Amino acid sequence: MQSAAAPTDRGNDIASTVVATMGQLGIVGLPRNYEIFYEALTGSNPALSLEVISLGDHPTQEQLDGIGQKFFAQNHGQGIVEQAREILARELEGIAGLLRNERNHIERYGKVLDETSSGLNSRTAMSQELLQKIAGVMSVATASTIDHGKQFASTLGDKTAELETVKSKLEEYKKLADTDPLTHICNRRAFDKRIARIYNDNKGILFSALILADVDRFKDINDRHGHPVGDKILRIIADIFQTSVHSDMFVARTGGEEFALIVEGTTEEATYEIADRIRLLVAQTQFKDIEPGVNCGQVTVSMGVCMASDGESPEDLYAKADRALYRSKLVGRNRVTRYSMIAERPSKNWLLYKKD
Repeated sequence: MQSAAAPTDRGNDIASTVVATMGQLGIVGLPRNYEIFYEALTGSNPALSLEVISLGDHPTQEQLDGIGQKFFAQNHGQGIVEQAREILARELEGIAGLLRNERNHIERYGKVLDETSSGLNSRTAMSQELLQKIAGVMSVATASTIDHGKQFASTLGDKTAELETVKSKLEEYKKLADTDPLTHICNRRAFDKRIARIYNDNKGILFSALILADVDRFKDINDRHGHPVGDKILRIIADIFQTSVHSDMFVARTGGEEFALIVEGTTEEATYEIADRIRLLVAQTQFKDIEPGVNCGQVTVSMGVCMASDGESPEDLYAKADRALYRSKLVGRNRVTRYSMIAERPSKNWLLYKKD
């Protein structure tokens, strides 16, 4: 009984430590601040921990939000976009002002040219002194226009560089917004966009497939060893998925302990072999010393495979792959099931289950 209670006590200790640390540093108890300090104090994200430490004893909310935007972009996306919009609007207005100013300067220079030309045409004879005055006026006007043009080009270059910086930040946010912060592979948002693309053309439907995987008895792992250990296991499994397939295959974490793989240009048999190879790699991995003295034993995954041609839409494809995954759970776990093998025997309410 005592060992069973240990993970709960550990979870309570972490929560208490997070709250106490935030209180000591005078940090407002906002959910986004709690998220940062939970990750930092559990050590599940070393890079984040180092950034929090570097803030010192009196971090500001602005500094914390900066860390949040960097490591949890999905929770700070609206703020990033709004900030970028403000910068873009300001810089574009600045460029518009530069263009207006340049146009006015060119118009003034044109007026000088017109007046000079008219003056020359109206005179039949001109003295050397008058010609020198005209040349002086033209020289000054031309030099001023050239200098102004150089200044305009320089300022416009600065504005362009600032806009490129904003563009780069938006691209970085876009990447972060599609990335799972725990495993650093694609997240559900990116997965939803990618699976929708399958049904944009007939080739995608005919030669694509979806593999869904779910870690077996993951709740038991969390209860027995604590969430930080569970998080590290998810990162290891994500790495197995990412490194054991071709770079053009799409891998995502779609839920707590669920992963998805979109395969293109293969047959059902080849897709099954890919899934079974990954399943075997996970089962053969030693989950020892994830934390000092912690041995999680064997960790396995159950998997379901469905060809896009068996689905009528992205939602239907996902549902049918999920049904195949459920069959793998139902008949013993640590296996791969093809939807095509069970399609002729539909069962009622097959979505109402709990994966564990």
